[in-house]
Amino acid sequence: MNIAVYCGGSLGNKDIYQETAIKLGKWFGTHNYDLVYGGGKVGLMGVLATEVLKQGQNAIGVMPQFLVDKEIAFEDLTELVIVEDMHIRKKKMIDLSQAYIALPGGPGTLEEISEVISWARIGQHQNPCILYNVDGYYNSLKTMFETMVHEGFLTQEDLDAILFSDNLDEIYTFIRDFKPTEVRVYAK
Repeated sequence: MNIAVYCGGSLGNKDIYQETAIKLGKWFGTHNYDLVYGGGKVGLMGVLATEVLKQGQNAIGVMPQFLVDKEIAFEDLTELVIVEDMHIRKKKMIDLSQAYIALPGGPGTLEEISEVISWARIGQHQNPCILYNVDGYYNSLKTMFETMVHEGFLTQEDLDAILFSDNLDEIYTFIRDFKPTEVRVYAK
């Protein structure tokens, strides 16, 4: 199974972020998962890809040419797919993957996991979306999603199809047992 991981091109301010990226990479090896990610050698991206490769799993990077030109591409990946722009990158990562996990990251990470969550709701894929809630990093976002349900902009069923967790056993079970929700129907 290919799993896309969205994460920071930085390491963050806490050691736990890097430690968790390594732990996730080992988990990929334990379950024979292959990584699809942004292709960078920097930050949590580089830490995760390095560990996945150490585990003997494939690491597939997807990166637009302008970032390759900035010399941040990880040269030793199983495969580096070079695309034209960020829009094509995101679509390619979605298409290559059967599940999506967000580690801590910045606005790009948030945009990418939000997009796959949104696309699931409208039937563009039927795969699990997970926010790896390292040290409560995504607590505020979880509260925002709960507010969306409370205010009638998201169904409880759609929220239940998103996992916020810092537990890899729970993440594994969520992926294994995932049942897609019904595609959203809009009222006229």
